[in-house]
Amino acid sequence: MMENIKNIIEALLFVSGSSLTIDRIKSVLALNDTKEIKDALSALSDEYEARKGGFYLHEVAGGYQIRTRPEYTKWIKLLIRTKSVRISRPALETLAIVAYKQPVIRSDVENIRGVDCGGILRTLLERKLIRILGRKEMPGRPLIYATTRQFLEMFDLKDLKELPTPEEIEKLGNTADTQLSPEQKTLFNE
Repeated sequence: MMENIKNIIEALLFVSGSSLTIDRIKSVLALNDTKEIKDALSALSDEYEARKGGFYLHEVAGGYQIRTRPEYTKWIKLLIRTKSVRISRPALETLAIVAYKQPVIRSDVENIRGVDCGGILRTLLERKLIRILGRKEMPGRPLIYATTRQFLEMFDLKDLKELPTPEEIEKLGNTADTQLSPEQKTLFNE
């Protein structure tokens, strides 16, 4: 039975467009046993690692996903020839504010950035990197924003706890002979 479950999980991972959580796998398989699913995922991961083929099992965005090995990126790009996803600096700044301050409203983002962010927030929503959680109970009932699972997948994060700390960002900045601006420091210290 374990071999069958492992093969079914492998098929689900193969066709899924995003990472699959253990709970989602449990609901599809109508199983109550989390251990059986974890064992199957572990067996798949071990098989892929032993084989050293073109893909591996990766834990990302609170779930699991089959990914191609980075060393084959060059050939995959030649086959697919898709546009790489580009994010402008203002969009990246806005996305960072949402990621670190979530749940956050537009006026908070604009206070930190010092400019209007309505268009950028719309773009990030369209790209499914942020989502609307609801409305804040205050005058005007502004929308509340947070990041999505797609955000985690794009930046290869298991969860938000894997976001770099302000110290790690400062260290990266120092190695490039740059420092965080006072505005960027307030983003992390508030």
